[in-house]
Amino acid sequence: MEVVPLASVEEVARLGADVVEAAVRGGAGVLGLATGSTPLPTYRELIGRHLDGIGPSYDGVRCFTLDEYVGLPAGHPESYRATIARELTDPLGIPADRVHGPDPDPAGLPTAGERYEAALRAAGGVDVQVLGIGSDGHLAFNEPGSSLASLTRLKTLTEETRRDNARFFGSLDEVPRHVLTQGLGTILRSRHLLLLATGPGKAAALAAAVEGPLTASCPASVLQLHPHVTVLCDPSAAAGLERRDHYREVYAAKPAWQGL
Repeated sequence: MEVVPLASVEEVARLGADVVEAAVRGGAGVLGLATGSTPLPTYRELIGRHLDGIGPSYDGVRCFTLDEYVGLPAGHPESYRATIARELTDPLGIPADRVHGPDPDPAGLPTAGERYEAALRAAGGVDVQVLGIGSDGHLAFNEPGSSLASLTRLKTLTEETRRDNARFFGSLDEVPRHVLTQGLGTILRSRHLLLLATGPGKAAALAAAVEGPLTASCPASVLQLHPHVTVLCDPSAAAGLERRDHYREVYAAKPAWQGL
């Protein structure tokens, strides 16, 4: 795991965009996309470069979202399919038929997880998976206590997570109680994991994930098992890291040819 403490949210966004663009230029055909507020600066950076004509071509790139709410009306603006289209894939010119998410149709819920796993395998797997981390250490919607080997499945959201997401809805009561989410085992199959963490509310969770024990009580600690994880964090999110000076020293001395 490579932890890179940076000076600002803007630096996290720039370096996060560099990672995604380098993968696409290198032939990556499948991007895994997270929603939420943390990836937004990185997505805006990618869009800005694309509009300026300095980004890579996304022709042929396919995208898979981490999760989807269950129980929202079709086309609801806060569904993750609609959100990722609005915040990234539409501005990048990636057509809707190349953007995939778990199917929340009530009639198909019993098999939705298996079908999404099959779709990910058929696409050849995710080349770069963008991730955020929840204030309780959740990864995607794998709440504390989730199996470290879990696959895509239906999950019940905790009240803490629903409160965190209520800002996207009119009230807490409007936040769905269930989601379909990629499992921790599913996420670990991605070839490169890019975790973005910003703000003081993520400091304790990030420290537990990066420097704490491997435990289902902090689902994001499963990242310690993956051979290629890049963690980009701003000063507030890095505040709880005991080895942050060491991480800075290592990154500063890294040969340029290694990249991220």
